[in-house]
Amino acid sequence: MTIRVPARHSLVTKLLVTSVLIAIAAIASTAWLATRTATRAINQERGRSLTEDKGVYDMLVAYAATHPDWSGAPALIRARAAQLDRRITLMTEERAVIADSATGPPLRTARPSAVVDPLNLDLGLTGGTDRIDGRAVGPFRVPPDERTVLGKVVADELSCLRQNGLDGRIDQLPSGRPTVTVTVPDPADTAAKCHQRLAAVAGATEQKALRALGQLATRCLGLESPLAVQVRPDFSAYVAKGDPVGVTVPVSARDAARMRGCVEKSRRTQLQPYVAPPALLFVTDPAAGADQTTFTLSPANTTRIAAVTGAVLLATIVVTILVGRRLVRPLRALTEAADLHGPVPVSTRDEIGRLARALNDSAARREHAETQRRAMVSDVAHELRTPLTNIRSWLEAAQDGLAPTDDHLLELLHEEAVLLQHIIDDLRDLAAADAGTLHIHPEPTYMHDVLSHVVDSHRGTAQAAGVQLTIDIEGDPVVRADPVRLRQMVGNLVSNGIRYTPPGGTVTVGARATTITVRDTGAGIAAAHLPRIFDRFWRGDESRSRTTGGSGLGLAIVRQLTEAHGGTIDVQSEPGRGTVFTIRLPDDAISGAG
Repeated sequence: MTIRVPARHSLVTKLLVTSVLIAIAAIASTAWLATRTATRAINQERGRSLTEDKGVYDMLVAYAATHPDWSGAPALIRARAAQLDRRITLMTEERAVIADSATGPPLRTARPSAVVDPLNLDLGLTGGTDRIDGRAVGPFRVPPDERTVLGKVVADELSCLRQNGLDGRIDQLPSGRPTVTVTVPDPADTAAKCHQRLAAVAGATEQKALRALGQLATRCLGLESPLAVQVRPDFSAYVAKGDPVGVTVPVSARDAARMRGCVEKSRRTQLQPYVAPPALLFVTDPAAGADQTTFTLSPANTTRIAAVTGAVLLATIVVTILVGRRLVRPLRALTEAADLHGPVPVSTRDEIGRLARALNDSAARREHAETQRRAMVSDVAHELRTPLTNIRSWLEAAQDGLAPTDDHLLELLHEEAVLLQHIIDDLRDLAAADAGTLHIHPEPTYMHDVLSHVVDSHRGTAQAAGVQLTIDIEGDPVVRADPVRLRQMVGNLVSNGIRYTPPGGTVTVGARATTITVRDTGAGIAAAHLPRIFDRFWRGDESRSRTTGGSGLGLAIVRQLTEAHGGTIDVQSEPGRGTVFTIRLPDDAISGAG
């Protein structure tokens, strides 16, 4: 007997109502969006931003880098504005007008196109990597008489290049300092060897400015005599002991980064009197200014939209009724097949066909999950049986007088008990993760401290195995994470790396921002095994026991803890060359602490 579905519950009715609502919302949204988009397009066309004409920004940065004030800028701005037919306005950071190519609406609340500051460039516009414009030279300008001495050194460098089969040309930096540009490929980096002498040679003017820069950087770093920062002509720096140059003192990567920051900060301080102060740049329409144009619908357009809306609604109703009836027939067939608990027939490639395949896949996944559950119960029983059997055997031997109850027996029993406790702890963590009760307590955590603790705690194990354990952290990132769980995650990966790395190999723990890597030079993992590496109780070498190959739960726990932090973990490996595990915490895990 066929049971008919009431009209109010019918899929056709629901599909019809939904389609009508979607059509109305779509048309209204499209009309609104078209209006807003047209308005925005008109505004952008009439008042182009700096991105559309970055030449204005480059022109003003070039002026600011070579002049101590903006007194000569109005003439440049008026000439440029006449070429572009745009209104160009330059203001101080306090919104006082420096120069304005035309009168128009005030721009006191408008958003500037860019900030013109030669000592803090907008890298999105320049496309470079240096925040300080190279044309801002200040006290580093080389006078003509000193250029002659540097010219001889440059000639020697060019001769060195040509003797080594290379070629180049002599250029001049904005400071007047000559330099050699290599004009042919240099795969062996021979030019660096030829450049060594020029990199260290500076005229009296440059030496004076570099000494002053070194003194500023020394104070910035808080160094005390006899330690001092020495700056080379290319603004690279090093710490020396003694005067004037002394002996180079090695510094850590973290201190080197601080030193670079101090040198850049000191350069800004040194160059500030020689460049124009920061200014706000506006590029707008010469008459209307910014955000003044509006776009409205005419009566004819309104009538046209209403007519199209009615036609779309009518077509939607007709098509929905026809398509809805066609959809109901295969759905009824799916219901009958599902009631028989058999495979659902897949007869189409549309959404109904996808639904049928999804039902079949769901049944297959349930069967696979049941198989995994049975296998896991068997694996748990096997893992627990081994230490329990050992404990029982030794205790029975002691009872029968076959084994002395000495410290050695107690040590063996303790080792097996510890192994048993490890299995139980691992299973408890996985059970909590499966049940959704695995709690973490994130807090601002210094990555360097956590990873250093992990490396120190495993150094003894690494030394016993003949494996070198190193750490490589970029900066000192601070993330919001549970420090205990983070140590557990990285510790499991480090233990795994030491276990599978032969004597003489290396395990390296690295970090950059929210990314943690554990790299080893071990045997590697075959590509066929990588998809199963995070499965529970899985070992790449089935002949390994728990004491040699782990319980097979460590990597599964690492994945669960990583996902509990909202992150991901992946593995890359090449047999015979090693393995790299990469933990990526979410970008919003970066903390503002410290």
